[in-house]
Amino acid sequence: MSLFRQALPQLMGDLFLTDGGIETTLMFLEGFELPHFAAFDLLRHKDGSAALHKYFRSYAGLAQRFSTGLILESATWRASADWGAKLGYSAKELADANRRSIDLLAEIRDEFKGDPNKVVISGCIGPWGDGYNPVDTMSAEDAEAYHRKQIEVLEDTAADMIAAITMNYVEEAVGIARAAKRAGMPVVISFTVETDGRLPTRQALRAAIEQVDSATSRYPAYYMLNCAHPTHFEPVLTQGEAWTRRIRGVRANASRKSHAELNESAELDTGNPVEFGMQHAQLKRRLSQLNVMGGCCGTDHRHVEQIALACLPLFRTAA
Repeated sequence: MSLFRQALPQLMGDLFLTDGGIETTLMFLEGFELPHFAAFDLLRHKDGSAALHKYFRSYAGLAQRFSTGLILESATWRASADWGAKLGYSAKELADANRRSIDLLAEIRDEFKGDPNKVVISGCIGPWGDGYNPVDTMSAEDAEAYHRKQIEVLEDTAADMIAAITMNYVEEAVGIARAAKRAGMPVVISFTVETDGRLPTRQALRAAIEQVDSATSRYPAYYMLNCAHPTHFEPVLTQGEAWTRRIRGVRANASRKSHAELNESAELDTGNPVEFGMQHAQLKRRLSQLNVMGGCCGTDHRHVEQIALACLPLFRTAA
C-alpha cells in the first residue's frame, strides 16, 4: 500500500538518496541487453528480476549505512503505451509490468533495515519521444491523455508519487502534472538540459519551471534536474532566486559529454566519483532546498556513496 501520498517525507528537508543510472549499469556493468533502454523488460525473466533486486538493494544498503532517506524509482521509464508496443507488449502486459515494477520496490522497502518512514516509492514516467532530442512533441492536452494511462495503473499500486524523468520540453511536463493531479498523485518534474543549462528546445530552465508552475497552479511537489553533468547546469542556478527554491533534486550524469556525444559513445564514461560527490556538495551550498540526490547515465553505487560522504556534513551542520 502507498504510505506517503498525502505527505512526502523528503519535503521535510533531510537527505534522501536515490539510485544511479539504472540502464547504463544494467547494460555496461551487468551485461544485459535493454531494447529501447527499457529496464522494466528485464522482469520478463528470472535473471532479469534478480538483477533488478540486486541493483536496488545496493542503494538501500547505502541509505541504511548513512542513515538517510531513500527514494526507490521504478524501472518504468519506458513502460508507457507507445514504447511498450515497440517492445511487443499488449496493454494488459504493460500494465502488469508497471505493477510488478512497483511490487519489486515494495519488497525492497519491506527488507529495509533503516527507518521505514523514510523510504519513498516513486513511479517513474519517461518521455513519449526521444529523451535527448524533442523532434516530435505533444501538446499539453495530448500528453495528459497519453500519460494518464500509465499514471492510472501506478495509482493502483504502492507508489507514493509520480516522477516525470528526462523531460525536455514544457508541454509534456504540463500534461503529466495534470494527469497526476487528476489521479490524486504527488508529482515531481525532472528536466534535462544541454551543456549550456538550457532545455533541448533552447528554453531557459527558469522559464520552463515558471511556465509549468503557471500552467498547473504550482501542482508539482518540486522539480529535479537529470541526465546532465553538474557543470552543465550549475552556472544557471542563481542563488537565492525564487525559482531555484523549487529545485529539490538532482540526478546527474557522470560524464561531462553532451547528449549528442553520449549517443555516439560505445564505452561507458563513469567520470570521477569523488569529484562527482564534491560537485553535489557545491550544488547544495548553492541550492538551499536541495536534498534528493542520486545519479543518471554512467553513475552507480560508487557515485551515490560519494554524494553521501560529501553532502551529509552539510545537512548535519544545518541541523
